[in-house]
Parts: sequence; structure tokens; C-alpha cells
Amino acid sequence: MEIRQLKAEEFESNLTLSEYAFQYKVSAEDRITNKEKFNPDRVWGVFEDGELRAGLTLLPLEVHIQDRVITMGGIAGVATWPENRRQGYVATLLKHILQVMNENGQSLSMLHPFLIPFYRRFGWEVYCEYKKYTIPVGKFPVKTEIEGNVRRDAADVEMLDLLYSRFAARYNGTLKRSKEWWEETVLRQGTHHAVFSSEAGEPEGYVLYKLENRELVIDEFIFLNEKARRGLWTFLANHDSMVTGASLNRVPADDRLPFLLPDPRIPQENYPYFMARIVNAKVFIESFKYNKPAKSRKFTLYIKDEHAPWNGGSWVWSVDTKGTASLIRSNVADGENDLSCSIGILTVLLMGYKRPQELARYGSLSGGSEALQWLEEITPFAETALFDFF
Repeated sequence: MEIRQLKAEEFESNLTLSEYAFQYKVSAEDRITNKEKFNPDRVWGVFEDGELRAGLTLLPLEVHIQDRVITMGGIAGVATWPENRRQGYVATLLKHILQVMNENGQSLSMLHPFLIPFYRRFGWEVYCEYKKYTIPVGKFPVKTEIEGNVRRDAADVEMLDLLYSRFAARYNGTLKRSKEWWEETVLRQGTHHAVFSSEAGEPEGYVLYKLENRELVIDEFIFLNEKARRGLWTFLANHDSMVTGASLNRVPADDRLPFLLPDPRIPQENYPYFMARIVNAKVFIESFKYNKPAKSRKFTLYIKDEHAPWNGGSWVWSVDTKGTASLIRSNVADGENDLSCSIGILTVLLMGYKRPQELARYGSLSGGSEALQWLEEITPFAETALFDFF
């Protein structure tokens, strides 16, 4: 068995595997374009007898965590042939990629799972969910007179990204977008945009949408204040003679739109979305900003991580009065630590998706009452979200 990055001449082998695994077909024209854009350094494969048995793409991305941006390893396109499944190829590849990401300094990894239980086995855990709304035109938000204006399909990527970045920074786990990402992934063909600006001409929100089968399909609704939210909804409501309703996708879990509607009884769906995994616990914990405790404290933490041995085992976790943490190796035996959890649970705890006491209540995090209370006090409250797909 050989694990390595692909070569340029192995484009067809990789694409053929992907087409079969994900059940799609690339046209001859798109095949040429895809080959020109093919970056073999980002694609890793498991080979046996010279044949590609399994592969994945490792994307060098960045995400918002607290008030900063960190590097992140985005995993996509995990695929193997049906005759090669359950033979350990993907497991071997994932374990190897964890080593690669650790060497690259990517302390966090994210992926969209085809099956959540499968990736939980390797340390990834669901870190965000989104809401989806279906709103009949008769239940649209009330149109209001707003001081400001909306311009349609007139903004450039720089303006949209400025608004997106300010909104996305409110959440943990949102993607920092490059211009290339905007142009090739976000602003897909057929997507319209509308930007709300204040009377002073300051952009304060935008909406990305499509018109399909007499429906407004809203892919992104970004607003920096209530005026922008109302202004954008008034613009959308002015389509009432053209559409029968609207669907909103990938709405952050903390959104409160239904409560603000004249009639909040609309179809709603909560969907567990992406998974995340801390790649290097020491780096992630020591770079994290904690609530400032009244006095410096330290507790021992046991991390269960069989696939990244540099994380697994006992640690002394301390946080000083400035909210600065350190994580130092300990020789305390498993079962004698103050706190204990898997790497996946540690990930969602620090990202803010779940609280320490909640995780302890359901048995995902174990520890004494004093250590759990300390962890509850030092861990900042946060919301998680993701508006993208890869």
C-alpha cells in the first residue's frame, strides 16, 4: 500500500473515481476545464498494485474562530471503489491526512460527512447546524418604509466580502473567503445579489438569491443591523407578484426570523451540517481566548484520540487570570483525571456548539463538579455557523 499525492497525469483516475462514488458525470467540455484547474498536490490517494483505491482532497482554508482567523484543513471528496470498501483504505488515508495537517500547522479540520457515525469514529464531530425556512408569499415579512436603498446586481466581490466577513466573524467555524472562492463557489451562474445601503451610502447587508419555478431561493441573507434586515426583506417582498413563496437555506441556528413574521407557523427544518476536529490539541487550546477567572487554576484532562497520538493521553490544563492557557503533558493515569472526553467533544465544546455542563449531563464529558464548574466559567459563549460547502 502506498499513500501519496496524485500526479498531474492521474487526473482521469481521480475524476473517474469521483464520478462513480458521487454519481455524477462531467461533460467533455467541463472535463477539459477541470483538468486545467486540477491541483494534484491537494489530492491524496491510497494506491495498491499501482491502482488508485481511495482518495480525498485536502483544501488549505481559513476559518473564523473567536475574533481571529486560523488555518484549517478542509477535507472533501472522500471516495473509494465499492469493491475496496471495508478494507481499511479510507481509515488509513484519514489517519495519514491528520499527520499531514499537523505538520502543515492546521490545528483544525472540517468536512461534510456522507455518514456522521463513520467520521465520529475518527474524531470529527458535528459542530454546527442550519435552519431552512419555506415561507409562502402571504406570510412574508411586512413591507416597511426604510431610510436607505437597495441596488440589485451592482456590487463587486470586494463589497460583498466586506459585509460577509463582518457578519461571519460573529460565529465560530465560518469560512474566510478568497476572491477565487467567491467567484467560483459562491456566485454561481444564475445567482443574483442585492445590497442594502444606508442613507449615507454605507453598505449594511446583502442577499444572494435565485428565481426558480416561481420561487425565491435565498442562499445567503447577511445583515449588520435591523434596518438592513427590513430593507432587504422589503426588496424581496416586492417580488410578490412573481413568486409563490421563498425558501431560505443555511440560515444560522440562532436566527429568529419566524418570531418576527406576522404568522410564524411556517415549515422549518434544523439540519446538522458540517463536522470539525481539533488536529493539534495543544496548539488549539493554548491559542484560544478564555474568560478571565478570578484566580489561576489547573486541572488534569484526559483526551481520547487514538488516531492522532500526539493529542491522546493526560494533560495538565491551566488558565491564568488573563485568560491565557497552557497544556502540558502529564503522567496521570486514565480514570484519575479531573476531566475526560474525546477529541471530538473537546472540539465542539471549545467552538461553542455545546456547553460543558450540557455535555457532562449526557455523559460525553466526565469530571468532578469543581472541574466542570471551572470549565463552564472559563469557556466563552459562542455560536457556530457555516454558509459554504466543500
